[in-house]
Amino acid sequence: MTQAVTLAMTGASGAAYGLRLLERLLLAECRVYLLISNAAQVVIATELGETWPEDPIACAQWLCQRFGARPELLTLCGKLEWFSPVASGSAAPRQMVVVPCSMGTLSAIAHGASDILIERAADVVMKERGQLILVPRETPYSTLHLENMLKLSQLGVTIMPASPGFYHKPTQLSDLVDFMVARILDHLRIEQR
Repeated sequence: MTQAVTLAMTGASGAAYGLRLLERLLLAECRVYLLISNAAQVVIATELGETWPEDPIACAQWLCQRFGARPELLTLCGKLEWFSPVASGSAAPRQMVVVPCSMGTLSAIAHGASDILIERAADVVMKERGQLILVPRETPYSTLHLENMLKLSQLGVTIMPASPGFYHKPTQLSDLVDFMVARILDHLRIEQR
């Protein structure tokens, strides 16, 4: 059976983490439901110099072509697509990663907001006792940020700040990105190729 994962990208800095994780999930033949916030689109354009197709179907096709993935492995859900599988406890994947995770998204998840599909999908994973991994990329953390992270951690959410190590002697930026993506894949128990 193909492993299914919901991947959400929000407006925090670190779009390269989300993009690389998407690539690695597709390479591992995972079924990916991709959610992209409006702010994430701005960050993608700013940090990666890329403008992705606006239409979810066209964007999913473009990303599959880019990564050489089978089209049936990737579904890009619209921001308000309330009838998508990720919004339903009976159909959503049991694993979800939000990378990068903005503090606004982290706060909304901590307080049970479900104003957009990313928040609803996270709420579904938590209520169904699935695995939710949040990868915040912010510094420094305010007391409010830390309180929200503590609350989520106590609820079983994995808080994995984008804090790459240096003991593997990285020589380029992609080495740091790959370090974090490898840690996420380890937690998802996805074999790395």
